[in-house]
Amino acid sequence: MTGAGGHDHDDLIGWDDGAERVQDLRERWLSRLGTETVGLGEIAGRALAEPIDAPTDVPAWSHATMDGFAFDATDDYPLSVVDADVFPEDDPPRIESGEAVRIATGAPLPPSANAVLKREEASVDEGQLTGTDLDPGTYVYERGSNVAEGERLFAAGERLGPKDAILLGDLGIERVTVRERFDVGLLATGTEIHEGRHTDLDSPMLAGLVRSWGHDATYEGTVPDEYDRVESRIDALAHEYDVVVTTGGTSVGDKDYVIRALESLGEVLFHRVRLRPGKPIAVAELEAHDAVAFAIPGKPVGAHAVTSLVARPFFTGSASLSTVSAEMARDVAITTPGFAYAIPVTLDDGTAMPLGHADSPLTVYETAFDPSVLSSSTRATRADGFVLTESGVDRDETVEVVPYSVVER
Repeated sequence: MTGAGGHDHDDLIGWDDGAERVQDLRERWLSRLGTETVGLGEIAGRALAEPIDAPTDVPAWSHATMDGFAFDATDDYPLSVVDADVFPEDDPPRIESGEAVRIATGAPLPPSANAVLKREEASVDEGQLTGTDLDPGTYVYERGSNVAEGERLFAAGERLGPKDAILLGDLGIERVTVRERFDVGLLATGTEIHEGRHTDLDSPMLAGLVRSWGHDATYEGTVPDEYDRVESRIDALAHEYDVVVTTGGTSVGDKDYVIRALESLGEVLFHRVRLRPGKPIAVAELEAHDAVAFAIPGKPVGAHAVTSLVARPFFTGSASLSTVSAEMARDVAITTPGFAYAIPVTLDDGTAMPLGHADSPLTVYETAFDPSVLSSSTRATRADGFVLTESGVDRDETVEVVPYSVVER
């Protein structure tokens, strides 16, 4: 079936292909956002507007990593101990060949020194130092060994985290220029939700994801399954927000109007990915509105899965998935090949129990994974993560579990 905009609805793509296309979409759209300058305490989740190169060597001086004596390790013992002590707050003194100076941990080495003899390995008699033979660099945090001046450390568009404040602060950078956050409008479609007969379970979850990814989300209410009203509401929101996220109406039923509306307002880049649950996602560019749209399927567990896997790179800049290894507690069969399946699991002492299996606290299927029913089962959200697989999984087989904490940040 081909839509009004020429988009082929039967052209499913892999979920990872979709995530890659979304990440490319981010690269095209991020530069359209304005910029602001923030302090290091406010960088978490923000995307850099410009790259950052090291303004200086770090450390600017070689430092001692032990209390002891600093000197040139190519000199022979005994060495004359100069009448001085070097502490972290001091400027490093000069010492001549054949000399050593007492030094504290963290203190800068004299320019001619390249090693530190630990205090407990040193012997001083009448101002003459002897001790263990050392190689240059022993107990020394060498100048520029952490960061070299001019080194590219952060790329434009990179999403920063709290730990990045450590390196930036060490570079003497107190404020950075970042892109403004994407402003996201959330719209739930469906007559049953609009009339209050069904609870909108998706919008609060999606708002939380968007915010956890570092952007702003505003709930803009509901709209019934009437084409003109669906199109009009998306049209209005796309003029107001950078990103419009809709829920429901993404399949190919008689009242699934969202894709048709997106095709009339812009270009649908793809519709449906080979992922269960969560298959009928769509992504569109609405150039005339200077906006992007994500159409998310209405079943809540599937909505979370496909948004976390496919839409996340637009907001975070990364499609990578960290995993933990576990042994599958039960056999899980796959009935339809050609799809990736996100199987929710609970973790307990290295064992992954498929939540939804008949032997789990939630009974949805016996042995064959049922993504259709599971996609609507709200208790499935009590899982600790999910296993991505394109084939059945055997009991005691080692699997890689994607913890939900990985995709929700």
